[in-house]
Amino acid sequence: MRIALVSEHASPLAVLGGVDAGGQNVHVAALATELAALGHEVVVHTRRDNPDVLPCVTMARNVVVHHVDAGPPEAVPKDELFPYMTDFAANLRRWWMTRPPDVVHAHFWMSGYASTIAARSLDIPVVQTFHALGIVKRRHQGSRDTSPRERIDVESQLLHDVHRVVATCSDEMFELLRLGADYRHIDIVPCGVDVRRFHPDGPVEPRGDHRYRVLAVSRLVERKGIGNVVTALAEVPDAELVIAGGPDRESLERDREATRYMKLANDRGVGDRVTLRGRIGRDDLPALMRSADVVACVPWYEPFGIVPVEAMACGVPVLASAVGGLVDTVVDDVTGIHVPPREPAAIAEGMRRLLEDEELRRRLGHNGFRRARERYDWRRVAVATADVYTKLATSSLLAAGHASR
Repeated sequence: MRIALVSEHASPLAVLGGVDAGGQNVHVAALATELAALGHEVVVHTRRDNPDVLPCVTMARNVVVHHVDAGPPEAVPKDELFPYMTDFAANLRRWWMTRPPDVVHAHFWMSGYASTIAARSLDIPVVQTFHALGIVKRRHQGSRDTSPRERIDVESQLLHDVHRVVATCSDEMFELLRLGADYRHIDIVPCGVDVRRFHPDGPVEPRGDHRYRVLAVSRLVERKGIGNVVTALAEVPDAELVIAGGPDRESLERDREATRYMKLANDRGVGDRVTLRGRIGRDDLPALMRSADVVACVPWYEPFGIVPVEAMACGVPVLASAVGGLVDTVVDDVTGIHVPPREPAAIAEGMRRLLEDEELRRRLGHNGFRRARERYDWRRVAVATADVYTKLATSSLLAAGHASR
């Protein structure tokens, strides 16, 4: 098939770690690559955010990244992009008129908005993956939610305008049903992990003098719960906390969230046990994960969460908040431990339980490795996603055939 992936703000070519560059970028890049490996032709459409990038860049064999002109060719926070989506849609439509895909897969709500406008008169089926829902974000962030006011209404309308919705976990499916989605139009396909990169065997980053290492890998945004882990560390002796993510290490002193975490650590008396590493390259991340006794992933909410699956693939137990996709991926007392979000005391108790029981860590790590390989290998995810496309493309062809008779 000829497949168009639309990811308006999350380019598969982006450097990870910034406020708006994280799991969706990884998802789109890996999905595109694996779909191409299955024999499909893939074009990823993303907004041009740099005047110097070429209109089209080959990312891998049979994968092209198309930079769509919409708004200024510079970095713009994703919550300020909606006014440019009409231009984004117009340029998508011009591209698809001469290079029509068999199916469009939109990632994030603004991509869905633009894709449905562009594809409407071209009879191209559209699949939607939200990656996060505005109604959930508003529920947890309240007045601090910076999403455009149109977001929730657009997401609700997309449930009726697209041909299929691919949810990444069961929790998201239930949220979609509450928004009025038809369950017959929803497929659940999880995010994945590169098991050739993330596995227990391989280099291990050297550690310092602390007995235990807890690792948090995340964008530096408040809802990821890193501040809760820093607070909990005061009740976990002999453990260091390494925080990977955000800007380059040299720029951390100018990052508001990084500064807040270090102030919090110093106020709690654990400043000497907290290290902010800044942005970590994908090639360096497995060795860092293997060096940890526990990977802590305790966001306030999380549509899926790729980091816990990567940690599991490395054979490291996960301390996870029982929210969103983490309820599916991290099996409580099997591959990790669930804790309630935003409760440092519970997080501290979970860390102590894991760190003080080496046999428990070994068992959870082994189970996590098996679960990641058996359920979340990107090849398996790509096959399941392609099955959704195939069924949709086939039904569209059948409908067109009936209409022509």
